[in-house]
Amino acid sequence: MPELYDVAAIGNAIVDVIAPCSEDFLNDEALVKGSMMLIDEDRAQSLYGVMASGLEASGGSAANTVAGVASFGGRSAYIGKVADDQLGQVFTHDINAIGVRFDVPALKGGPATARCLINVTPDGQRTMSTFLGASNKLTAADVDPKIIEAAKIIYLEGYLFDPSDAREAFAKAAGLARASSRLISLTLSDSFVVHRYRDLLLGFIDSEVDILLANEAELCALMQTEDFDAAMRGLRGRVKIAGVTRSEKGSVTLQGDAIDAVPTAPVEKVVDTTGAGDQYAAGFLYGLSQGRSIAHCARLGHLAAGEVIQHYGPRPQVSLQDLAIAAGL
Repeated sequence: MPELYDVAAIGNAIVDVIAPCSEDFLNDEALVKGSMMLIDEDRAQSLYGVMASGLEASGGSAANTVAGVASFGGRSAYIGKVADDQLGQVFTHDINAIGVRFDVPALKGGPATARCLINVTPDGQRTMSTFLGASNKLTAADVDPKIIEAAKIIYLEGYLFDPSDAREAFAKAAGLARASSRLISLTLSDSFVVHRYRDLLLGFIDSEVDILLANEAELCALMQTEDFDAAMRGLRGRVKIAGVTRSEKGSVTLQGDAIDAVPTAPVEKVVDTTGAGDQYAAGFLYGLSQGRSIAHCARLGHLAAGEVIQHYGPRPQVSLQDLAIAAGL
């Protein structure tokens, strides 16, 4: 089958609500700064009611990544589940409008479309409260073989390791990708995902994953060590390629046995770190899809992450393709 997409992603389809807040607001609402907490629909409604006004847009980790791929000029597709409601329509319109293929049938008669309520303190730190809703209803039946078989890289979001139906969707996608000689990539998503599903994740990584993306805390949790260098060495033989972010320190890549640090340029001001890891993944995977070196892929990731942390919202506000050209990438 011809390669129609550079990256096809599977993830939680979520509408992001991003607003500024004070440290006192977090304390008043019993929110742990920098955390990601799962909440029910009633809590989602009550918290939304007391948040400051902010930005509302389609989101979700893997959706943000393929949006970044599209901004680089790449071809991308997305598989996720929204409800047949207003927010579901917003999500569908937004992601298709930026050039990402998304045509999974909406859920009827079930929970509402997922939303992530993100409160951002003046230091740019994000505190997320997520109602998963319809996104948790993704099943193997929603995985279109024609999309998986036509993508150079399949990108799987670790957050979806929670529901068993979604893990079956992962397994189906991995099988289709492997049969079509496509690359399978996985993001660990969050340390809490690793702590809850470490054994399942390791089994899936060892058997299916070619490319692993994570941040330092997630990788250390996976390898059960506080020694980052040891955690990186632990990836040898498990995956072909890895990109692990370390905030202002840049990232560390692995290819085969080679482990290399790639520095990042400082940004003028950090406004909101929401989506930084997602956009690093966008640059990294886009670079891989174009046959670039691993160091080049990491630099594209840094460029995308650096753009997104300088404004509210998890997606680029300017063309990443133009930024890459200007930077000589």
